Amino acid sequence: MSVGVAPLPFLRAGELAVQGLEERWLVRSLWAREAVGIIGGAPKCCKSWLGLDLAVSVASATPCLDRFEVDAPGPALVYLAEDALPMVRARVEAICQHRQLAIDELDLHVVDVPALRLDLVEDQQRLAAAVALLRPRVVVLDPLVRLHRLDENSASDISRLLGYLRELQRAHAVAIVLVHHASKKHRAQPGQALRGSSDLHAFGDSNAYLARQHDHIVLTLEHRSARPPEPLTLELVSARDGTRTHLAVVGPCPSDDAELPLTQRILDHLGTVSSPQSRTALRVTLRVSNNRLGDALTDLERRGKLQRSPDGWSLSPTADPHQPSLFG
Repeated sequence: MSVGVAPLPFLRAGELAVQGLEERWLVRSLWAREAVGIIGGAPKCCKSWLGLDLAVSVASATPCLDRFEVDAPGPALVYLAEDALPMVRARVEAICQHRQLAIDELDLHVVDVPALRLDLVEDQQRLAAAVALLRPRVVVLDPLVRLHRLDENSASDISRLLGYLRELQRAHAVAIVLVHHASKKHRAQPGQALRGSSDLHAFGDSNAYLARQHDHIVLTLEHRSARPPEPLTLELVSARDGTRTHLAVVGPCPSDDAELPLTQRILDHLGTVSSPQSRTALRVTLRVSNNRLGDALTDLERRGKLQRSPDGWSLSPTADPHQPSLFG
């Protein structure tokens, strides 16, 4: 050991502070307290809506998605790089209307700059100063691609950016939520589909992934230090007059049958009925959009699997509904 160099401090494991259950979560089962992580998903999967729902929940102490209780309420800070401020207000106000909250009393704050570059030292310092002044419980930054001009596939570039965010989190005891894009390709783990360096997946203490499955959105959660709940199915819903737009939990993740290609689901269903089925009846039973159903029916008819009559659709006499369809 070098003379005059003070060693790093250390403790026995038994001397470390005990973390109580009430100190574990920012939003129970959804986001750990002071966690960094990513809300990821393909375009148009309501990632921004989930980020805002999380921020409104923390700022108002109301359950996120009307389901996940807030354990550490307090100020929230958001920056939505792709939305004009009136659009941000409209989205926040819609969630507030649904929750019966007064937006003017909401402890949610929006960064008011045309651009924020977290690969620039000056912008890093300005964000850190804002966090030090407001002392928020959570910071939501949306989307990551608009917050830098680095090479997302470069581990060294991305690690520097993520290192800054980790330092910000530790210095100010704040949860940080990055909204980031993912590819539409299926992966064994949702985090593996995040665009760019694999460091992005490894970065998260808590991650939330959104993926479209038929007419719904499936939410899958991931935590570094806790078991996540089972995946949930969400929908973006509104009142009849178009107000109160918000993400709502509509049930658990669809069963394995819903993972089958639509063509196979059509064949399976028609194999269980004794009479032709109209297109409308099929659409309601299978819960699919009219366009997707039409494409699948046309494909099956072309391949001789189905026949169409004035009464509706039925299996061709030679079709075997139990033979797997090779096309989705």
